[in-house]
Amino acid sequence: MRNLGKNRFLWIITSGLAFVASCAGVAKPAIYDSLVSSEILPATISQDLVAIVLSAAVLLLSIRVKEGEFRKQVAILGVHGFYFYAYGIYVIEQIYTVLYLVYMAVLGLSFYTVVYGLVNLEDELVQSVRLPGKYRRLSLGLLALTPLVFYPLWVSQIIPLLGAGRKLEFLFSIYILDICFIMPLFIIEAYLTARNMGLGLLTSPALFITGFGVLAPPEPRGSHETISLWHAHGRGRDDHVPRVIRVLPGRGRPGSEEPKHL
Repeated sequence: MRNLGKNRFLWIITSGLAFVASCAGVAKPAIYDSLVSSEILPATISQDLVAIVLSAAVLLLSIRVKEGEFRKQVAILGVHGFYFYAYGIYVIEQIYTVLYLVYMAVLGLSFYTVVYGLVNLEDELVQSVRLPGKYRRLSLGLLALTPLVFYPLWVSQIIPLLGAGRKLEFLFSIYILDICFIMPLFIIEAYLTARNMGLGLLTSPALFITGFGVLAPPEPRGSHETISLWHAHGRGRDDHVPRVIRVLPGRGRPGSEEPKHL
């Protein structure tokens, strides 16, 4: 990777901020009290724990990584993808803790750090990277399957809201991040991998690391669903309008009442 020193600086700054924010959330969960329901709090803390582990690992790797260790460099970029998603949730959902500005800093820095890292990948490495056929097909299958599953799922859940002229007060960050950013990235990576292009073969593991970080935190206790839950609003004209909640870090499962907190 070219400009390793500058990339290293960005990795350390971004991961340092993520480490501080996540440690604060674990050490003092009370910062979430007025913003996150008690049902969702365990999953929020779990996400912070994952962020602690990943950011600590990146800080260590950032100090020790050397020129030519492209696998470690790509893994670091994958963790920054996790930062973008995780702290994007906090920013979009307006989790106004005392650390909100730190969340915003991590969101912005993670995005531009990934862009800068991709721009600085060695041309010779990108052109020369190869992957055995069976692993390339496996990677392509996972990359293609993800948008094929989630695009119809999320669109099918948005359409009833459009027809009813309603909006979700909370938990809408999934649609924004998945539909506008993450799923298009899976499609691009799938295309590059299908064409056996080096950039796709080299960076698809980073996208899988991002996905692992997003899905790693456990679901809240009592939740058995892994993707989404449907719950009808109230009575009358709202009976056919679903409330959509995906059980992932920082999300809850539907209850019997309209949620007052995230």
